[in-house]
Amino acid sequence: MQAKLTYKNDTNVKITVSASAEILKNAHETVLKQMRSTMKLPGFREGKAPLNIIEKNADQGRLQANFIDEAVNELYRQTVIAEDLRPVAQPSISVKKFVPFSLLEVEIEVEVIGKIEIADYKKIRIAKKPIKVSDKDIDEVIVSLQERFADAKEVSRPAKDGDQVVIDFKGTDTKTGEPISGADGKAYPLVIGSNSFIPGFEPKLIGLKTGEEKTFDIIFPKDYGTKSLQSKKVTFEVKVNQINELTKGKIDDVFASKVGPFKSIKELKDDIRKQLKLEKEQKENQLYESEVIAKITNDSKLVVPDSIIEDQIERSELEEKQSLTYRGQTWQEHLDQEGLTEAEHREQNRPAAANIVKSSLILSEIAQKENITVTPEDVEIRVQLLKGRYTDPQMQAELNKPENITGIRNQLLTEKTFEFLTNIASKN
Repeated sequence: MQAKLTYKNDTNVKITVSASAEILKNAHETVLKQMRSTMKLPGFREGKAPLNIIEKNADQGRLQANFIDEAVNELYRQTVIAEDLRPVAQPSISVKKFVPFSLLEVEIEVEVIGKIEIADYKKIRIAKKPIKVSDKDIDEVIVSLQERFADAKEVSRPAKDGDQVVIDFKGTDTKTGEPISGADGKAYPLVIGSNSFIPGFEPKLIGLKTGEEKTFDIIFPKDYGTKSLQSKKVTFEVKVNQINELTKGKIDDVFASKVGPFKSIKELKDDIRKQLKLEKEQKENQLYESEVIAKITNDSKLVVPDSIIEDQIERSELEEKQSLTYRGQTWQEHLDQEGLTEAEHREQNRPAAANIVKSSLILSEIAQKENITVTPEDVEIRVQLLKGRYTDPQMQAELNKPENITGIRNQLLTEKTFEFLTNIASKN
């Protein structure tokens, strides 16, 4: 087998290759055996006729077409292995020379992943941030628990700081009068002074009585999570349905026993400290993993075909659309909220998609280089753990599907590779 590679660019290669005598012989024999299984010839039991007899009685056009398909597929497979190519799309193949069963030369064009030069990940060192849980952190949780377990008593006086007000509200663009998606609610309980709502909103409710309505403007923060609302002036119409005076419990052993199975406030605080530490460790580990792979990715060199990035954008958008569906929002409403066209939204997602693809390829290369593997036992343990978490019969059936088993295996491989890299990066 002789192959000549010509790169049209970093990710598109044209291959001119001639089949070896062995490939031609094997393809010829394979196709004749396939045809024998369906041919009926006088004097022979079905599937038992000699191959030379099959060849003489076969439709020559069909025989040659099947032969070319078989030989080309094997030729392409062997070329990809021999040249260490990473195809990302179906190849375009054209036959340039063909003498039945003795000569076959084809031209193959295919999109591939470019050359990957991975950074020396064994020399990367990134210090881990210490995990600290302060007394202030614990006090904030205690205050939150006080509010959650507070006794609520409906009152007829004007609302004041610390009260819970149950409101209906609707937000519209101050300039256009158009409704703002997600800026409305019914029977929404809000504690004045909790700072859980849009900055500046809660103080506007002080002094209102049950049944009263109020219209006011709020300018959203310039760093607000939804880009289209950053620094935007929104007019809110609010109606107060109910005012509840909250009486918070005293922070003592009785309060601790009310919150959970704790005998003392010390037990409660110890448990809060433990839970906060676990949460911070999980969050910090995720950030640390992201920092390590980002460093390796930035220091590595690789060229990724646009088609893979487009596929990743499609997957990301599909997940985003599913999430919006669960929240009762349409795709167009989301685009309007972001102030983007569909094309602009795709372009906005492109850098993140490219980074996901590059990181995934690098992790895969490192796993292969370091012989990091996932055993069937690893997969079975994870599946059983997931089944223990998701007891719904339909969900358990989903976990047994081959595609989901493959996904679990890939996730475990990623986790093992991350563990390998972070152990190296965290060394002193």
